[in-house]
Amino acid sequence: MKTAGSPQITSLPDLLAIAWKIEADAVERYTVLADQMEVHNNTELAAVFRDLARAEGLHRDEIARQAGDIDVAQHAAKVAKWKKGDSPEEVDMSSAHYKMTPWHALQMALAGEKRALAYFEEVVATTKDPKIKEMAEEFVEEEAEHVNLCHRLLRRYPAPSGEAWKDDPDPAVGQE
Repeated sequence: MKTAGSPQITSLPDLLAIAWKIEADAVERYTVLADQMEVHNNTELAAVFRDLARAEGLHRDEIARQAGDIDVAQHAAKVAKWKKGDSPEEVDMSSAHYKMTPWHALQMALAGEKRALAYFEEVVATTKDPKIKEMAEEFVEEEAEHVNLCHRLLRRYPAPSGEAWKDDPDPAVGQE
């Protein structure tokens, strides 16, 4: 099974390693964003990113448990390579802004969760291997729950009105 720009899945170990990598990348990215938000004293947003990293970490660890004797991290280093360099669930760091709100962060998370959901849906739709299909269907359910979680969180954190959140009285100055 091969999707444009995504790694080849020829076995259940491939699928598990790729799924593990998707979750591991999300944990790493959310942790970096949480750290950045703490530096900028945006503690509310740091907490949102930490919660997202924790949820992704639980899923990553569950995949490792399901893999049993397969070293998913080692196998992922061999097979989990995307043409553009980012796995589907990674958050686009260029869209982060130190003054963004939890709503913005959740929009970023939602986009990644939707990409991961679409990825696993495509695996289900295109694989001929029944074991890969069955496991990918489980990942579809998990990613669908992550999408729903983002939607539930978005109800708690409404969109900011206008563009005032972008106002920066002390913008960064480039170094030469």
